[in-house]
Amino acid sequence: MKRPAMTAGPLPLSADKPVASLAALGMLALAMLLQHEFATRQALLLLTGAGLGITLYHAAFGFTGGWRRLIRERRGDGARAHLLLLAASSLLFFPILGNVFPGIQASAALAPIGLSVLIGAFLFGIGMQLGGGCGSGTLFALGGGHVRMLITLAFFIVGATIGSVHLPAWLTLPNLGKHSLIASFGWQTALLLQLVVLAGLYALVRWLERRRHGEIRPLAIVTLDVRFVDRLVFGPWPLSWGVIGLSLLGLATFLIAGHPWSITFAFGLWGTKLWQALGGDISSWSYWSTGYPAQALDRSVLADTISLMDFGIILGAVLAAALAGKFAPEEKLPVRSVLAAILGGLLLGYGARLSFGCNIGALLAGISTGSLHGWLWLVAGFAGNIVGVKLRPYFGFDRPLAKK
Repeated sequence: MKRPAMTAGPLPLSADKPVASLAALGMLALAMLLQHEFATRQALLLLTGAGLGITLYHAAFGFTGGWRRLIRERRGDGARAHLLLLAASSLLFFPILGNVFPGIQASAALAPIGLSVLIGAFLFGIGMQLGGGCGSGTLFALGGGHVRMLITLAFFIVGATIGSVHLPAWLTLPNLGKHSLIASFGWQTALLLQLVVLAGLYALVRWLERRRHGEIRPLAIVTLDVRFVDRLVFGPWPLSWGVIGLSLLGLATFLIAGHPWSITFAFGLWGTKLWQALGGDISSWSYWSTGYPAQALDRSVLADTISLMDFGIILGAVLAAALAGKFAPEEKLPVRSVLAAILGGLLLGYGARLSFGCNIGALLAGISTGSLHGWLWLVAGFAGNIVGVKLRPYFGFDRPLAKK
């Protein structure tokens, strides 16, 4: 999603009031249903997801566009915001996982380091650029009324379902097991090491941008003639607000759910449930036969914390887009764009399942809770984005990259 221009001047109060009202009432009604039928925790997770959707939409905080601007134009504002989010989340999560607060019980997003993550993240990276969004980007763009993202999400679900069937076979390939920086070094030393690496990457991105453009695009833009409340409600937000909002809402998720923010497990769950409802045989799908996946499959999707937060993100983005007066923008869907959405969605879903999550559930959640697989995901996922950016011109999205 393209970032809206941050211009000085009064905000247009052109909110789509009917859509905004329906979205708000829908959130309230669903939260009340969850509180009555399940628990207050479920209602809080839905509302936290809605807050994430609002934040993602108003700040246009997408990994896909930020990484594409860095690759194509050497504009690093988006990538720098992502690095700040990783740093802020690490500062919040490492002490909790280091038992500084014994009364808080939460688990890290640990996964094995191996070919599954390497290949899955690479495929996901390609899918980001073809599908037009990552895990979170697909949901908040869909909530904003972008029809093309409905195609991407549909095939995201298909890819995630197929990936869940194939994952056990991928896990038989060589891997180095799960590795936690916190367990290896203690939370203080691990946090210091991580912040040093993130600071180095931040400096590198700044250098690349300054070398190309002679300036650094700011993450926070202050406009004195726009009221804070108007900016907060109607948007758009500077990226710095997105970092703050996502960090705090990520912490809320960690405390309420007991695990970091995640997105794509739900897609495989929805696809498997749908296949089962259509009479499909899943008896040989070992991924769904044990542990949490088996429990989630036997229960309502409203009992699954990840599904609830995904629903919340969509509803929150609907509300934000309506408040901004930008719900359901006009879109042209040429054949090549539809094909890219289909292919991108399949790669997103399959890659996410192989790599134990997307840029949120694997990269952000993994790195911010000290799992080394998150760093492997970052490298492989970014490499996949480079390939995806080079493929976009063939689908009519961009002009070919200029040769240096």
